[in-house]
Amino acid sequence: MYQPIHPRSPLETMPTMYDLPSELIGESGLPDEFHCIQADLLSETCKPVGYLPEEILLASDLNLYYNPRQTKWYKRPDWYMVLGVPRANQQEELRLSYLIWQEGVTPFLIVELLSPGTENEDLGQRLREINQPPTKWDVYERILRVPYYVVYDRYENNLRAFKISGMCYEPIVITENRFWLKEIDLGLGLWQGSYQGTEGLWLRWYDQTSWISTSAERAEAEGQRADKLAAYLRSQGIDPDNLPI
Repeated sequence: MYQPIHPRSPLETMPTMYDLPSELIGESGLPDEFHCIQADLLSETCKPVGYLPEEILLASDLNLYYNPRQTKWYKRPDWYMVLGVPRANQQEELRLSYLIWQEGVTPFLIVELLSPGTENEDLGQRLREINQPPTKWDVYERILRVPYYVVYDRYENNLRAFKISGMCYEPIVITENRFWLKEIDLGLGLWQGSYQGTEGLWLRWYDQTSWISTSAERAEAEGQRADKLAAYLRSQGIDPDNLPI
C-alpha cells in the first residue's frame, strides 16, 4: 500500500552554523587594536543582575544570521549581549556564528564602534539599495527589534544609544556620558583610564555604586590591602612574613 512521505520540519531542514560561513565575506580587513581592546573591556565588566554567567553570551565580531531564507545575509556587530542562552563550557561547543532561527533569542544589546566611513550605516542614515541586504539599522530595529542599540565614536568621543519604543528606535537621553539599563540593573558609559596598558576613553559597564572592576584592578586592590595590613603589623612589632600558624 502506498505510504505518503511527510515533509521534514523546518527545524530539520534549515541550515546550522556548521553550514554557513563564519568569516568575513566580501569585506576587507579585520578588527583593529581598539576594537579588540574595547570589546574585551565590555565583556570583562558586563555583569547583568539576575543572570548567571552561563546564561549570558557576550560576543565580538561573531556573525549574526537573521534570515534562514537568505543565508548570505548577515551582520557582524562589534559587540553584543544575548541573555538567557547557554554559554559553551567546552571548546568543541563554541559557536562559529549566532543563528537567530537556531538559538531562538534575539540579542538584548548591540554595540557598534563607529569607524571612518561607517557612520551612515551604523546610524541608519543610508538607504537600502535595491537587491541588497537590509542595513544594520533595518536589521536591528525592524527585523530583530534589538531592545538596545549603542554607537560609540571614539574619534569624536561621542556616545549615542537607542531603545526600541513602539515600532522604532528612540534616542536615549545620555547624561555625563552615561545611561542606565533598568532591565539588567547596569549602566553603560564612557570611562577615562588605562586598560590593557592603553590610556583612553573607553566604553565600560557600571553598577549602582561604581565602575565594575576588571580582574587586574581587583588584583591590584587586593595587593594594596595586603600591603597596608603588612605595614600595620610591622608598626605593632609583628613580622608579617613570620606569622604563627
